[in-house]
Amino acid sequence: MAPPPATLAASTPLLHGEFGSYPARGSRFALTLTSQALHIQRLLPKPEARPRDGLVPLSVISGCCTLRSHSPSDSAAYLCIYTYLWGRRGRRRAARTFQADGAATYEENRAEAQRWVTALMSLLRGLPLPGEGEISPELLPRPPRLLLLVNPFGGRGQAWQWCENHVLPMISEAGLSFNLIQTERHNHARELVQGLSLSEWDGIVTLSGDGLFCEVLNGLLDRPDWEQAVKMPLGILPCGSGNALAGAVNRHGGFAPALGLDLLLNCSLLLCRGGSHPLDLLSVTLASGSRCFSFLSVAWGFVSDVDIQSERFRALGRARFTLGTVLGLATLRTYHGRLSYLPAAVESASPGPANGLPRAKSELALAPAPAPPTDHSPLHRSVSDLPLPLPQPALTSPGSPDPLPVLSFNGGAPELAGDWGGTGEAPLSPDPLLPSPSGSPKAAPLSPITEGPPEMPAASGFPPHTTAAPVASAGGPQDHLLPPLGTPLPPGWVTVEGDFVLVLALSPSHLGADLLAVPHASFDDGVVHLLWVRAGISRAMLLRLFLAMERGSHFNLGCPHVGYAPARAFRLEPLTPRGMLTVDGELVEYGPLQGQIHPGLGTLLTGPPGHTGQGP
Repeated sequence: MAPPPATLAASTPLLHGEFGSYPARGSRFALTLTSQALHIQRLLPKPEARPRDGLVPLSVISGCCTLRSHSPSDSAAYLCIYTYLWGRRGRRRAARTFQADGAATYEENRAEAQRWVTALMSLLRGLPLPGEGEISPELLPRPPRLLLLVNPFGGRGQAWQWCENHVLPMISEAGLSFNLIQTERHNHARELVQGLSLSEWDGIVTLSGDGLFCEVLNGLLDRPDWEQAVKMPLGILPCGSGNALAGAVNRHGGFAPALGLDLLLNCSLLLCRGGSHPLDLLSVTLASGSRCFSFLSVAWGFVSDVDIQSERFRALGRARFTLGTVLGLATLRTYHGRLSYLPAAVESASPGPANGLPRAKSELALAPAPAPPTDHSPLHRSVSDLPLPLPQPALTSPGSPDPLPVLSFNGGAPELAGDWGGTGEAPLSPDPLLPSPSGSPKAAPLSPITEGPPEMPAASGFPPHTTAAPVASAGGPQDHLLPPLGTPLPPGWVTVEGDFVLVLALSPSHLGADLLAVPHASFDDGVVHLLWVRAGISRAMLLRLFLAMERGSHFNLGCPHVGYAPARAFRLEPLTPRGMLTVDGELVEYGPLQGQIHPGLGTLLTGPPGHTGQGP
């Protein structure tokens, strides 16, 4: 989506008006909408010299809607705005309702409320407003249609609860159309997308860790039409243990580093805003000749050891990595191997301002089909964009498939349901801008979702984790930079051989949600970032490296055992008999492997870019 016109100053008023408050208590407010924020100023009963929470950035608004009263004598229309402001305990949802009552008739007041909703939703989705033309609901395109895939066992088994309590309400507030499917086993999502009619969807969003995203990505590349399928925009909402890609999306959106529920809410806000970005993909060829695609990392040594050996602590959520790191430091191992790479033609900006990062030297110069049809299990356990048969609260967003909890704005007003003194229907009901789109995809073969959280095996509380290698992808572009494994490399490659503590090949900036491994990396910089640590580093220095990585300052430590190089392709040859290799956190066969970066092959739903460090 195109951002708002750059010529429009951030402080230029786009709309200005006076509104009453709901519940009605005699308060009046002046609202001013700019391209960056909504300004709220109280006029009556007493103007505020310093309005509390009077400036609401668009980045914390999920959506808005118009409402109407059930009272026939009420000629006012109502504007409801959903916000996720930052507080002491993280983000908190709030719904604030304003009363459009400047005209004598309901139709005129409704038109004014709709004008504000249209303008605000256009700005949230990056759509330009007409310079002098009329702002009408017809300016808004149909809502994007998203397929949500949730792994209910993600993280500590809280993925479904987070989805139900936070994600579904927010995307309903944003007016997005969606279907939701729970995955039930390893590679289930991969099978689903292989048989999916992609023309019915505008994006696929995974609610889990990085593993489910990897399944979807490789499933698209398995399809006979992979060249078109891989262009499907993919999004990620972090509900798992490893949330590295979500950490990169969060940073790209300009939010401060976050974990857990705060990270989920940040990424959900960005998803509601719309917008995508090209995503580099790494083709990885394993020792057996099979090939898979990575969006995140290839790891050997300390990182892969911690990743796999901490699986037995999966019930701890992301804390499993902290415990695994401590245990890994206590039994620190080294691995002998050879890393060769084709340097990037134009190197990326230096990772550290001091330019003191050790660069590799040429220590050893070396000379140099469509996927078969498969039987797919039917889609099931889905909740579509039809309303759920659940009790509805006083306020819901138009077409909402899930009940939306009604919260007061900053604790300043009672809940609408509680304020309603009568019985029966609530005082306000949704008043949609446009009728529901007739072309919304419906999953006909899908059975209704069961109420409540999914059942889990009673033995451990979680299903057994499969550490088998990812299924090889039959499609995808050719690796024209890579000769077959076991054959000499072409001229121009650089080789580093020796004893390593770890070797990493990274595509995005993050190794974990709170580990900024390559601060200067971007989703489409066209390089794979190679990072290695040689043997001889002390446990204390290795710990310092990972602690500094939380701030992205590890390159500034000047550690002589650390090496870095941006590359277009690489080959990793472990010469130690035993060890672990992972691709995007999944264990793969041990042995030599090689990879090539394919710039901009995929598309990632990122939301609009922000300014790093702009705050929560």
